[in-house]
Formats: sequence, C-alpha cells, structure tokens
Amino acid sequence: MANSNLPRRIIKETQRLLSEPAPGISASPSEENMRYFNVMVLGPSQSPYEGGVFKLELFLPEEYPMAAPKVRFLTKIYHPNIDKLGRICLDILKDKWSPALQIRTVLLSFLILLICRLYKSIQALLSAPNPDDPLSENIAKHWKSNEAEAVETGNLKNGPVCTQAAHDGMGRVKTSHIHPINIYIS
Repeated sequence: MANSNLPRRIIKETQRLLSEPAPGISASPSEENMRYFNVMVLGPSQSPYEGGVFKLELFLPEEYPMAAPKVRFLTKIYHPNIDKLGRICLDILKDKWSPALQIRTVLLSFLILLICRLYKSIQALLSAPNPDDPLSENIAKHWKSNEAEAVETGNLKNGPVCTQAAHDGMGRVKTSHIHPINIYIS
C-alpha cells in the first residue's frame, strides 16, 4: 500500500514511531499494508514479565482515528487481562478510546498500566495486571487468590518465551536478534 493512500495522520504517526521509538518498544509497519504494525515490547523491569520480549500485532482500521486500533499479543502470555488468543482487555482499546490518542500512546499504555493506573498502555499492562477486569477468568482467580504463586506461574510460563533480546543501547530492541526459546502452551 502506497503512502499516498494513507491519511496524513497515519503517515505522520508512523514517521514519528520510526524516528522516535518509545523506550522498550519496537514498532514497524508492514511493507504490504502500512496499517498493520509488527510490535515487540520488552517486559518492564521489576515486573513478572521482566526479561521477556513480547510480539504483538497492531492494525489501524479504516475508521482510525475515530475508532481504536486493533491490538493483540502474538506471544503467549499468562496475564489476567489477556486471553489465550492474545486479545487485550484495556479501556483505551474499548470505551475510553479518543481520537486524541495515538499509536504511540496505545503502545506505551501496555507498559504503564502495569506501573501506574493513570496511564494505561501495552507495556503498562504488563507491569500492573488488573484481575478485577479480566479477559481470562482462570488466571484472574489465580491472581486474586495467590498473587505470588500467579506471578511465579507467569515467570515460568512467560520467562522462557524470548529472553535473548539484544538492545541498541537506547532501550530499543534489535528485532533481528530476538531468538524464541520456548512458547507457553496451555
């Protein structure tokens, strides 16, 4: 898809993502469809997902920015707000979406939700699981009944997924150096 077919906003957001990548996140558009992004997110430090590298897909529907992007985890993950298909329960992807938000905001939200409930994003979601708004009822129940055990289960199931990530010295992942080791299968 040629850039001239895309709305100017998507072109500008894509250029910004490529020129000013968010720390711990690598996002690049597909050559075949510039509305489809391949995303890699580093698990936030001091979280159950630290050391993990998670692959996601992000798609901008024709209605974007009036409609939220479609995002899902491709890497299997043990998390109460992410189901076995990788679908994500995050308010800014549902009823709290606003056209003022951008692709970068969504990606950062996955990190920040895990660190600070005020800023919800992809890396945020990994830092602060919310078992009170689950997509996976079984994992949420486990998280509520024994958080330490759930965190350990998450470490065991998520840890080996992809721990050999190379960095470029600026907090960005060199996606060509990511080596999948094992995948959690439930």
